[in-house]
Amino acid sequence: MERTISSDLLRAKLAEALTAPPPDLTRRDVRLPGIAGKPLAVIGVRRGGKTSFLHQRRADRIAGGRPRESQLMLGLEDERLIGMTALDLGWVIEEHARQFPTIHAGGLLSLYLDEIQIVDGWESLVHRLVEAKNVEVIVSGSSAKLLSQEVATAVRGRLLEVLVHPFSFREVLRHANAEPVEPWHGLSPGERADLDARLRDYLKTGGFPEAQGTELRDRARLLTGYVDTMVLRDVIERHKVSNPTALRALQRHLLSTPGGSFTVHKFYNFLRSQGVPIGKDTLHAYLDHLQDAFLVRVLDMQSASEKQRLVNPRKVYPVDAGLIPLYEQPGREHRGRALETAVLLELERREYSVTWLRVGDDREVDFFATRPGEPPLLVQVCLDTSDEATWEREVRALEAAARSHPHAVALLITQDQSPPTRLLPERLQWYSAAQWLLG
Repeated sequence: MERTISSDLLRAKLAEALTAPPPDLTRRDVRLPGIAGKPLAVIGVRRGGKTSFLHQRRADRIAGGRPRESQLMLGLEDERLIGMTALDLGWVIEEHARQFPTIHAGGLLSLYLDEIQIVDGWESLVHRLVEAKNVEVIVSGSSAKLLSQEVATAVRGRLLEVLVHPFSFREVLRHANAEPVEPWHGLSPGERADLDARLRDYLKTGGFPEAQGTELRDRARLLTGYVDTMVLRDVIERHKVSNPTALRALQRHLLSTPGGSFTVHKFYNFLRSQGVPIGKDTLHAYLDHLQDAFLVRVLDMQSASEKQRLVNPRKVYPVDAGLIPLYEQPGREHRGRALETAVLLELERREYSVTWLRVGDDREVDFFATRPGEPPLLVQVCLDTSDEATWEREVRALEAAARSHPHAVALLITQDQSPPTRLLPERLQWYSAAQWLLG
């Protein structure tokens, strides 16, 4: 491997990084692992805010008293750096050491490498930096080449993941300068009603930062472009997909049926009936690719049996509720599914592992969520419970699941502003969606 970028250009890039003022960004509520000395990989969907989070982390360190020159952030998606190699990037770090020897000698350097996948041979450089143990390393990049399993392999499992989804409901409120100062129980009825109205908007708009405040047509064009880029760059190009027709059909089907039951076998039969030649193994791979690109979140059915987990349907949700209106059929609004999506993503932000639960032969609970050292959560989500059929379907399933899992916490989350008029069964806790999402 050889150097490909001139020293003058690399020195200029370093100077830009050292003098650029921190951007004014909406603060993210992303939890960092509490393990000192571990390098981090910031992963997540394209345009979901990974770069902004790196800026936030850097600004926090500076505000905490670290010298500005010790917090080196390099944005590597720069047309001037096309063809950059690990030797070039290593030279930049060495030049920084020549300019600030005391920072390197004292182990004070924090290195933020954004879009690291641009650099040929980056894995060996990151591994060397990690082995040196005197540099804090945080890398991020598009999911095309910086998926979590690839990063773990590159640095032999030493790197911890930080998942960044698009804005949560609270972050959207913060972005609009409307974040409540008081906890939910301290808000007036009018303030709660305003938050409920903003939640309805959030379920339509979603949480992608650039989509905030946009008109419907512009937002649809923006988000459609995101999806097309993810599928093209993060799946088709990266995995050299040989049947893009089948892949696109799968992508459209999953995004048009959020939270729906999905099996590869049924979709395989559908494609065959439409004259699309495809193998089941290929469809399984395509589903994995879409999940690895963070376009969709795939939930297995909760089961202690690996065989049962593999043969039962899975539930598939988009990575953001704002994608749902792009693909839903005319006259079929998925408002309930949008709320489910928002709750699922919030569970993932709170670091729960999530599956869905079947109760008996015909009842389901939306989410079975677990976190180490805590009782599991049984979470049922619906828009409202005023309809008798809805109450019987949703609440009775949650009640049955609570009996089957006596140590679990059973939550009913609805968009009602007040508790259900019917008496909730014992052990079931009700939350309005806005209250729970702001928790």
